Amino acid sequence: MNIGLTGGIAAGKSTVSQMLVNRGAALIDADVVAREIMEPGHPVLQRVVERFGQEVLHEDGTLDRKKLGSIVFSDPTQRKALEEITHPAIRSEMREAMSRLEAENPRRLVIADIPLLYESGLENLYEEIMVVYVPREIQLDRLMQRDGLSLSGAEARLSAQMDIELKKQRADIVIDNSYGFNETERQIDEFWRNKGLS
Repeated sequence: MNIGLTGGIAAGKSTVSQMLVNRGAALIDADVVAREIMEPGHPVLQRVVERFGQEVLHEDGTLDRKKLGSIVFSDPTQRKALEEITHPAIRSEMREAMSRLEAENPRRLVIADIPLLYESGLENLYEEIMVVYVPREIQLDRLMQRDGLSLSGAEARLSAQMDIELKKQRADIVIDNSYGFNETERQIDEFWRNKGLS
């Protein structure tokens, strides 16, 4: 069984994915895959440099994420160009990992943690979609605190994603992470039992 896990930025997806892993799920994290394809020597990083220029690299050849972020989050055209380079590679790597994990243990729950699942049109790849939800004002507050962003900077990041309320409406499973760790744990326990995984 597999589930696509998504939510808004700063909604607590990592917390929920860890709760699921603690219960025995296997995790494929799109952010980890995205970092791996941006390692020095990887052909995807080479294509990003060709498109955005050497200034997106540090002197040691590693990606300057802040620099690249400042380019793509301020210009939707640039963001789309980056996504066209990175998304197919990420999808391919994740599909391979999922096939491998499902072959190893068909009864194990496999979670694919994908921040931009709906935005990338990936919902049909998974049996169900779980959305980690918090209201937009909580997202903004957490994002400013976590990343040291101004209100306008945090709003720009949120605007780059589908609205959290829309994600909530489209979800098969909603985990509301607004009420603290224990309440989120309770919802994950309930989900686990309902799926016959306990």
